[in-house]
Amino acid sequence: MTTKSRTKHENSGDVVAYSEGAVRNNAAVVEYCRISMAALSGGTAGLLGLTGLYGFGFYIFAVISLWAMLLFKAGGQWKKYFISRYSLLTNGFFGGLFTYVLFWTFLYGMVHVY
Repeated sequence: MTTKSRTKHENSGDVVAYSEGAVRNNAAVVEYCRISMAALSGGTAGLLGLTGLYGFGFYIFAVISLWAMLLFKAGGQWKKYFISRYSLLTNGFFGGLFTYVLFWTFLYGMVHVY
């Protein structure tokens, strides 16, 4: 398996190289965490009976919490693992939202309707 490297120019003028395979692997792990978080938090919101804006606010809280935990886990060396903090926060937002709403409405309907 060959791995290519991508480069990015820093503000200081230095060139930073990223391994394409490592970046792809990190993105896959983050996407797995995001989907798992969306399912768990959606189920939690459904069980708690959160509706309307409270439910969506809970999703925003869960997304920001996961982002903060990933950055905390990476420590001050987050640039070694991710290209951008902003893309780490926003990539997969709507895919996770779909999973969240699916679990949120299913568990809300199971617990509070019957």
